[in-house]
Amino acid sequence: MTSLSSSPSLVFTVRRRQPELVAPATPTPREVKLLSDIDDQEGLRFHIPFFHIYQHKPSMEGKDPVRIIRDALSRTLVFYYPFAGRIREGHGRKLMVDCTEEGVLFIEADADVTLDQLRGSLHPPFPCSQELLYNVPGSDGIVNCPLLLIQVTRFKCGGFVFAIRVNHTMMDATGLVQFVSALTEMAQGAHQPSILPVWQRELLLARDPPQITCNHREYEQLPNTKEGTIISYENNMVQRSFFFGPTEIASLRRLVPRHLGQCTRFELITVCLWRCRTKALQLAPEDDVRMMCIVNARARFNPTIPLGYYGNAFVYPAAVSSVRKLCENPFYYAVELIKKVKTEVTEEYVHSVADLMVTKGRPLFTTVGSFIVSNLTRFGLREADFGWGKALYAGVSQGGVGPAFHGVTFFMDYENEKGEEGVLFPIYLPSNAMERFEKELGDFLGGDFNNNQPTKSDEIPMFMRSTL
Repeated sequence: MTSLSSSPSLVFTVRRRQPELVAPATPTPREVKLLSDIDDQEGLRFHIPFFHIYQHKPSMEGKDPVRIIRDALSRTLVFYYPFAGRIREGHGRKLMVDCTEEGVLFIEADADVTLDQLRGSLHPPFPCSQELLYNVPGSDGIVNCPLLLIQVTRFKCGGFVFAIRVNHTMMDATGLVQFVSALTEMAQGAHQPSILPVWQRELLLARDPPQITCNHREYEQLPNTKEGTIISYENNMVQRSFFFGPTEIASLRRLVPRHLGQCTRFELITVCLWRCRTKALQLAPEDDVRMMCIVNARARFNPTIPLGYYGNAFVYPAAVSSVRKLCENPFYYAVELIKKVKTEVTEEYVHSVADLMVTKGRPLFTTVGSFIVSNLTRFGLREADFGWGKALYAGVSQGGVGPAFHGVTFFMDYENEKGEEGVLFPIYLPSNAMERFEKELGDFLGGDFNNNQPTKSDEIPMFMRSTL
């Protein structure tokens, strides 16, 4: 087995200039635009950070990524002008964008480190991540705050990090990719994005009168009364990233009987994580646990949601099982649960979620016993090219959704140091549960994820994969 770890001893200095506001390059409409009732639910009222890491390219020698991206950003905001505004909250907690042209936050920075020094650390948890995306004081609220924060940090070798933090109520992963693609096109000389942005948030507003027509177990409000739930360990959490390559996927695929048909890579890894994580948390056998799968609903509409729509257009239906059934039944038991809830997402289901939001006060999703998986592997995040080629890493800078809820992981395309393409995912767990989780993964896949573990004094845990 080979294992790779982020370097716990790697410390570097980042020199930042004062944050500035970048406004649209030309005047834009002054108006107020409602967010949809999918956008403004409680579970999306947070900021989510992404890193894109690029290496030096000889043909770009003498060109400054900071200047190029700042200029492109100003011109891109002409088309995406709501991002230059501020969110306000109205009656019934309804969110809307006041298009004020105030601009988005931009930070220019330099780091005294090279990409070679970061090799083996180009994944969550990143060393000095708070230096690569500085949290400007007072900037991370949902209302009356900038909707984007971008930091471009040059490395000594000529590479750089493009870091972006997004107010999630404004867009989902599809919208983010569309926005960053527009930014890269403008950076390379385009006069307008190839896909023009579409607002049309009225498509996902609640109906009048609202009608909750579907069963939404993802929004059941349950009391957190049990010791041992992940919420009771908030001060003892660690984050590690894992890599599943072709060998691991093949091992999982052999566990699924033919009658279930072809399983996706997402379904296989999701079920593996759900089972191993549940066992690691040592929950009571009679407890219910939830696996919520992010489902992009754009194609579930008839007609489909328009190309260019960059608002949130996803739901997260919950597969629910007792701990005993999940852990004692065959692997395919949970695969069937995941497949079933994914097929339940229809246009009516999405409208029912929007109606639930206005009927029940825009509730947070269920957090007790819950785990959420978001699949970013289909979005081509690493393809975003500002002129320096494909990104070495592109994806979230951390698991979880900030301090509010750690039970979220993201699947991202990743190439390991052997040149193998696979799926990378960061995960948060209480420290003792993380050790059990690694063992469960190793036992489940037939390998040993515990070889060469970092010691307890290591601040940045390990990134590892099994070579079965």
